[in-house]
Amino acid sequence: MDESKEAGSTTGPGGAPPLPFRSAVEALSGARLRPQIEVEPTPAPKRLAPYAYALEAAVVDGEEDLADGRLVLLYDPAGHDAWHGTFRLVTLVRAELEPEMAADPLLPDVCWSWLTGALTARGLAFGEPSGTVTRASSHYFGGLSERPAASQIEIRASWTPREGLGGVPDTATHLVAWCDLLAQVAGLPPAAPGDASVVTLPQRRGPQSR
Repeated sequence: MDESKEAGSTTGPGGAPPLPFRSAVEALSGARLRPQIEVEPTPAPKRLAPYAYALEAAVVDGEEDLADGRLVLLYDPAGHDAWHGTFRLVTLVRAELEPEMAADPLLPDVCWSWLTGALTARGLAFGEPSGTVTRASSHYFGGLSERPAASQIEIRASWTPREGLGGVPDTATHLVAWCDLLAQVAGLPPAAPGDASVVTLPQRRGPQSR
């Protein structure tokens, strides 16, 4: 997800993006998320797949960002051996940690279970999950010694969403599950019934290709 990016609308080798990809992108705008989560389109990686679309999100409390991340939807009409499908979701999630949580030796395992658990809790079928959970600490010295030590968790992961009618996965529910993960990493309590709002995405630049 660190490859070069390009903004704007482009077309694939054969013209406009294929219908399954366009449908999967369009479905994202219908997801219902917690009001504390702000989502907007962002330029997608160029070389991971023939077609890609990306969103970035932040969990906001007042003026403070509790967690942030990026979700990339990849599509290869020819399929991909490693994916075992034509679609792939790739994510990066980051959050600052309280010292007590950062010291927990089971934290990486717990964070990975939050990801798979969020997908399962939403009734989503998925395959080939893979990723890393990285815990980092910063300690300050010299002129910065007054700053308290800080710790951060970073989750990088990808999985293959199972395709439904027309070869299109339920991307809206995958987005909701991903935002459940963001909320959990940020330390928000479970959402109360009805505690959601319709996501309103800014003007789309259009699906992006290589």
